Amino acid sequence: MKKLKNLKDVRIGFLQIPVTRIILLMLSDIVAVFISEILSLYVRYDFKFMDVPREFWDAAIMTYIPNVLFMLFIFYLLRLYNSVWRYASDSEMINNGIAVIFCMIAQPVFCVIMGVRLPVSFPFFYGFFLLIFTCGVRFSYRIMRAVQKRRLDHARGKIRLNCMIIGGGAAGNAIIKEIEVSSYLSMHVACVIDDNPGCHGKYLRGVPIVGGRDTILDNVQKYAIDEIIIAIPSASRQKIKPIVEICKESGCHLRILPGMYQLINGDVNVSNLREVQIEDLLGRDPIEVNVDEIMGYVRNKVILVTGGGGSIGSELCRQIAEHSPKRLVIFDIYENNAYDIQQELISRFPELEIVVLIGSVRNTGRVEELFKKYRPDIVYHAAAHKHVPLMEDSPNEAIKNNVFGTLKVAMAADKYGAKRFVLISTDKAVNPTNVMGASKRICEMLIQSLNRRSKTEFVAVRFGNVLGSNGSVIPLFKKQIEQGGPVTVTSPDIIRYFMTIPEAVSLVLQAGAYAKGGEIFVLDMGEPMKIVDLARNLIQLSGYKVGEDIKIEFIGLRPGEKMYEELLMNEEGLRETANRMIYIGEPIEYDEDRFEEQLEKLRLASLDEESDIRAVIKEIVPTYRYERK
Repeated sequence: MKKLKNLKDVRIGFLQIPVTRIILLMLSDIVAVFISEILSLYVRYDFKFMDVPREFWDAAIMTYIPNVLFMLFIFYLLRLYNSVWRYASDSEMINNGIAVIFCMIAQPVFCVIMGVRLPVSFPFFYGFFLLIFTCGVRFSYRIMRAVQKRRLDHARGKIRLNCMIIGGGAAGNAIIKEIEVSSYLSMHVACVIDDNPGCHGKYLRGVPIVGGRDTILDNVQKYAIDEIIIAIPSASRQKIKPIVEICKESGCHLRILPGMYQLINGDVNVSNLREVQIEDLLGRDPIEVNVDEIMGYVRNKVILVTGGGGSIGSELCRQIAEHSPKRLVIFDIYENNAYDIQQELISRFPELEIVVLIGSVRNTGRVEELFKKYRPDIVYHAAAHKHVPLMEDSPNEAIKNNVFGTLKVAMAADKYGAKRFVLISTDKAVNPTNVMGASKRICEMLIQSLNRRSKTEFVAVRFGNVLGSNGSVIPLFKKQIEQGGPVTVTSPDIIRYFMTIPEAVSLVLQAGAYAKGGEIFVLDMGEPMKIVDLARNLIQLSGYKVGEDIKIEFIGLRPGEKMYEELLMNEEGLRETANRMIYIGEPIEYDEDRFEEQLEKLRLASLDEESDIRAVIKEIVPTYRYERK
């Protein structure tokens, strides 16, 4: 170690406390004892020095040294010399008060020991003045730093953003405190909003609580607010949604404190804030998953995820990797996606055995080789063509990949003894109006047929549109907004069910835990949303005004699209599961022998690039509706 020429600091706990600061504090406290003694006698005798008896002056002088030594000792014990006073809070003030009380009690004890006498009221005046001076010196450091911060910001030309905090509870208090003491944040909390009428007109850390949510827009104008922070971590999405709806009308930058667990862990600070996302407007809480239940059937198993590089597949891999499988096999035709998830998982889970294979589910030999070598216990089949308009233009490819790719993987799972096979399906499979949805409905029929004669438990998981997934509407809208618009929507009345990627994957994993074979699992996704509302919300959350900064254009329904999606067909009943947001649709009966004949006809039609393959699909899926070309 290098020798320091001058001892500038000492190590106390984990902090580096400058010696000069400690010495200055001790000197100020020594002076505080002296001034407190003088003022105590001065006040006791009606502010007249000449009326103070000589014996009391002598007694004050004689007890001065013991008072100083005792005070320094008590202040040291209560850590009043190694606190970081720039962040001083209630706990430091309480410790300061306790130390002064001990000094008050000790003062008459010293008088008795030394055989001197002071007025009966002297210790009370002494304690009062000592508390004022010692606290004043310590907390003035915070005040000086705040003044200096404002002066430096002004000198550097930093713009101080006016901020509104929504939520006058512990989280709001913590955010305000950090903004006050941080030298890195050029923000000024101008007001607080809270729906509790009892708080209105009061102050939170010196910031006025100006009203409830109904006053947000008025106070944005009154206080010239630039940024709004929603600090209500205990609130559900149902409660947050209307607040966000109001805030986005203000045109201010919005940020939100994510969850209650951060408040419990004491992690509430500005770095925890995130941008308000479109998910906050879904108006429902995220699906809850029994993690222990999932871990029970994934742990120490060989897991195969087809399409493992896609949006759903990659999130499946992430969540499965957290539950200690014996081996995770990722199968995808797109090498870049597969490489990305491989590198991420290697970094996060270095102990996990990860196998990444490139290939197509349409390649019988490749699929056979995979199953023969790795013998997966559980298969998550996420590989599929899913873009509705593209599949309308290439229907034969949709059938080859979605239907017969699924068939090849499912038959290999049966042949090589996989315990479970989970098909990723879609709400577009219900009364389909497009080839993609119809192909997924055939896949559901396939796995239900195989389940009746196989030891493998075949199930399907059906959910709605996934926010943020590749090819979904959100990335498209964001790109259009970045380019200055317009944002294109097919129809002002078109509605869809939405869910987040983690929710979709949670449902898939939960289905694997509940699977008995033959079920179609469905997520209760609450109320559907209008796509045009989604577009408006995203424009406003991006800080723009709809119609002025960014326009919305209606372009008409694309081929194969319908105005609304359904989650179950009329013939399917609903059965509850242990998770109140997950239901099971009962299998629909159909003639399996005829189904196999129709399937062979469909296979040949796709291989022959049949131009009217939709008619063949219609024979298998009677609920399929399409316009003849």
